[in-house]
Amino acid sequence: MTPTLETELDGREARTAGLAFLALVLGAVAMGASPIFVRLAEVGPYASAFWRVALALPALYAWAALEARRKSVAPTTGLRFDRYVLMAGVLFAGDLFFWHLAIVNTTVANATFLAALAPVFVVSLSWLILKERIGPEIVLGLGAGLVGAALLLGSSYSFAPSNLLGDMFGLITACFFGAYILSVRPARRRHPAGRLLFLSSLVTAAILLVIALALEPRLLPASRDGLIMLICLALVSHAGGQGLLAIALGHLPAGFSSLVIFLEGIAAAALGWMVLGEDMTWLQLVGSAAIFAGIWIARPRRPGPKPAPI
Repeated sequence: MTPTLETELDGREARTAGLAFLALVLGAVAMGASPIFVRLAEVGPYASAFWRVALALPALYAWAALEARRKSVAPTTGLRFDRYVLMAGVLFAGDLFFWHLAIVNTTVANATFLAALAPVFVVSLSWLILKERIGPEIVLGLGAGLVGAALLLGSSYSFAPSNLLGDMFGLITACFFGAYILSVRPARRRHPAGRLLFLSSLVTAAILLVIALALEPRLLPASRDGLIMLICLALVSHAGGQGLLAIALGHLPAGFSSLVIFLEGIAAAALGWMVLGEDMTWLQLVGSAAIFAGIWIARPRRPGPKPAPI
């Protein structure tokens, strides 16, 4: 390989990694908006979880069809539900089921803080299952992120017996979301992002529809405002947030990608300040800075320059 071609490939890889990181950050922000949409949706937790995925399906199908058109194949080509698609769909159904339960059974701060523990599971299991290298920079970045999350959301965390069940749901959410990230990483080696998210969302929507029909007294919101919140939840937090996460996981390690999910807490706090009028304390600002520092520490390093041939 000539030095010019090698330099060109290195530059292309750096640009791809940079765009994947940008997608990861924007996806975390979009997912961080979900608690506000859920709270304002005027339906129960099971119904909002179902509509979050179901209303996003047309947009996700259009994305998958666009991918297929670029490859000059029919939109239905390759629409197969292999084990990777099924696993991602089932795990995300579990994540949404317990996440929406946590939001309505404890405080938003409690639910978000406990769900933010997902990177602990991802970093541990990405080494055990995916055999990804977990260097000291990832461990330090995880530590800084956890400290930041504790300062950002722990200052609003309130332990109360009435919140205990919701807190438990938040912790279970972290387990499911961590497992979901680990399932998407290998799935992206076999499916483009749009197709993967569309197919896995079909699985998720089917599971959540059964749950909603069995447990919800009402599936439809009471007003137009509630419907708008459900549409925003579907397009912003699911199609946007999960879609950008799926794109990023095709190019970035699962361990590092999970750390950027700490940004969900920053987005939730900032949106709570802007939309709900909640105060931002100095501890939350310090926590936000610690999260950014952790992501910077854990960032993937470019390999050093190769020695010149002798």
